[in-house]
Amino acid sequence: METEYETKGYDLTKVYDYNQYPDVRHGRCDNCDYTLFKSSVKNGQFLRECRRCGMKKSI
Repeated sequence: METEYETKGYDLTKVYDYNQYPDVRHGRCDNCDYTLFKSSVKNGQFLRECRRCGMKKSI
């Protein structure tokens, strides 16, 4: 059972740069305001992906 949640309309296919788009609320997803993330490191770059909506930020 998946519940609906409000989003702010960010393009989820794009990886946002943290320097250009810092967190609106520290430690929360800018798109859906969720607090859980999947984190990975690839090519020396830290990538954070929201577990609810899939928004990605390169930190």
